[in-house]
Amino acid sequence: MHRSDHVERPVATVSGYPVVMVALAMLAAAVWQFLGLREGSGSLALAIGLLLAALVLAAGLYMLQPNTGALLTLFGAYQGTDRSEGLRWANPLYVKHTVSLRARTLNMSTLKVNDKRGNPVEIAAAVVWQVHDTAQASFSVDDVERFVALQAESALRHLASRYAYDDGDTDAGHEPTLRGSLDEVAQALQAELQQRFEPAGVRVVDAKLTHLAYAPEIAQAMLRRQQAEAVIAARTKIVHGAVSMVEAALKGLSEREIVQLDDERKAAMVSNLLVVLCSDKDTQPIVNTGTLYN
Repeated sequence: MHRSDHVERPVATVSGYPVVMVALAMLAAAVWQFLGLREGSGSLALAIGLLLAALVLAAGLYMLQPNTGALLTLFGAYQGTDRSEGLRWANPLYVKHTVSLRARTLNMSTLKVNDKRGNPVEIAAAVVWQVHDTAQASFSVDDVERFVALQAESALRHLASRYAYDDGDTDAGHEPTLRGSLDEVAQALQAELQQRFEPAGVRVVDAKLTHLAYAPEIAQAMLRRQQAEAVIAARTKIVHGAVSMVEAALKGLSEREIVQLDDERKAAMVSNLLVVLCSDKDTQPIVNTGTLYN
């Protein structure tokens, strides 16, 4: 992207309050001269000169609110930017254009994009930005707010294509995802936005995702998949715990010599214990009045 040769620089201005006092004094003197014309003590040329001088001085006055800059140009040539607050005065021939330096928030509308795996997702973000170079914001782009909005949408689309939505969508579970790595994704979004905004003299204060979801056409399928993954994870943990409990039971029986079990009886005991421990329903006990072999 082309970078403007115009960068912000300060310009010499003075406080407007002394100028106001001088202009009022000149205006009072002009009125006195006009009144003196009736008695012959006044001078018409001096009265007109004082009046014109007061008007010229007043034309150079302008007011600056906090966090506002005045961009001054002379016959189309950039002279500098004044960031002083209050009533100011500069060359009356300067054209004063105020630029807000306050932080502004862009609430982006929800976008439908494809993630790294090609799954359609809905995503939105909020971007807090502010102008830090008034010259670039005024001369590099035609409309800085529209520029920010378009570049933010482009950056968000590009960001979504770099990450998978969830861990189940990645080839390796440790890869960052849109849903599981919010801080990393926010930092990546802020860095890309700053790179895109820099030529326009705009600084990114903060950037965060405000909405993230699968697109409606695949939301139900993805929900079922997540439910299946949750069931598998829970079953895996239950089986692992059951195996540990069976192992501890067999070890305890063997060490205390409570009962001697051959391999077939151990297998039957392991099978029964695993059924009891891993079943998702209450088991019904069965009393065996015989032996394992008859």
